[in-house]
Amino acid sequence: MKKTADIIIIGAGIIGAATGYYLAKNKLKVLILEKQFPCAGSTGRCIGGIRQQYTHPLSINVMLESVRIFSVLKNEFGKEVEWYSGGYLFLAHSEDKKQTYLQAIDIQKQYQIPVRFITPDDCLQIVKGLNPEGLLGGAYCPTDGQANPFAVTYGYLDGIKKMGGKLLTNTEVAKINVTGNKIISAVTTDNQEYFAPVILNAAGPWAKKIGKMVNLDIPVQPERHESVVTEACERLFDPMLVDYRSDGCYFIQNYGTGHFIGCYTPVPNDPGENIKATSEFLTEMPRRMARLVPRLGNLKVIRQWAGSYEMTPDGNPIVDKTPVEGFYVSVGMCGHGFMFGPALGKYMAELITQGKSSLPLDDFALNRSFGKKEAMK
Repeated sequence: MKKTADIIIIGAGIIGAATGYYLAKNKLKVLILEKQFPCAGSTGRCIGGIRQQYTHPLSINVMLESVRIFSVLKNEFGKEVEWYSGGYLFLAHSEDKKQTYLQAIDIQKQYQIPVRFITPDDCLQIVKGLNPEGLLGGAYCPTDGQANPFAVTYGYLDGIKKMGGKLLTNTEVAKINVTGNKIISAVTTDNQEYFAPVILNAAGPWAKKIGKMVNLDIPVQPERHESVVTEACERLFDPMLVDYRSDGCYFIQNYGTGHFIGCYTPVPNDPGENIKATSEFLTEMPRRMARLVPRLGNLKVIRQWAGSYEMTPDGNPIVDKTPVEGFYVSVGMCGHGFMFGPALGKYMAELITQGKSSLPLDDFALNRSFGKKEAMK
């Protein structure tokens, strides 16, 4: 029996799941092929933060829609996704960083985002016990927040299945068949062939490999990042705390459980598919957290792990149709895939079903110049 679908999605992270859900709501027969299991890639290794504080206009518009969607997903799915609007606080410890945030706020306010630059005293009111040494203030948005990446992703996947779609796990794509520049089918490593006129590459860190199957060079490079989670404690503060100094970090207290989860960007960056955790990070991350909030110094780390950001040359996603008819890409999220996922899923579904999205995605085009870099990566 011929295995057919209206669309094949490669990857069952947040991007593939959200896009598949909105396609299924448009009555398309969706088949998701996942080489391991849902959230096995970047989605299941992220720390769950959701923010609107960007400088790229398209990213801001995407996140305005994503925040709106996150706020109603509990009702959409009929179950909890742990959305909590606790805010983000970007700390400034230098005049340069303060000016960067002030310039970003000028852009963000054009979109009616309730962001403002607050004084050191205001920062100390919002984050009790924050170390004030060298602090010049911070960029604060109270409508940013957090949610559970697993609950959101599985919510979308369960919805797809309820609408007649299918998810195949432990099913790795080995080949994509193209005839006359048109998508025909995908063949898996166990030599099963699945036919569909449309394929979406939502493969995250493996996006480049999938692109090569249709002779496309997709400029996405995996990059290793590590995270830790601490034991739970009493509620200390709400926002994601972001310190962009070269030896800084960012972390948030989970609203439901009380544990802290966080990470930092390694210097220098560590490109490649290696996702081994290191003793250096296990030692350094708690030190950086305790420097910002000294009373965290006695908290125990209960787990650490590593995962991949999927980096593009300008720090912005690639969300587009391609020169191969029926082949689409939604990749290169640069560590922001979870928060971008709901809106980009909606807009990609529109692009596939209607030929254009209600929010133009030109600045995320595959063939762009990659000249508009995001200042708040």
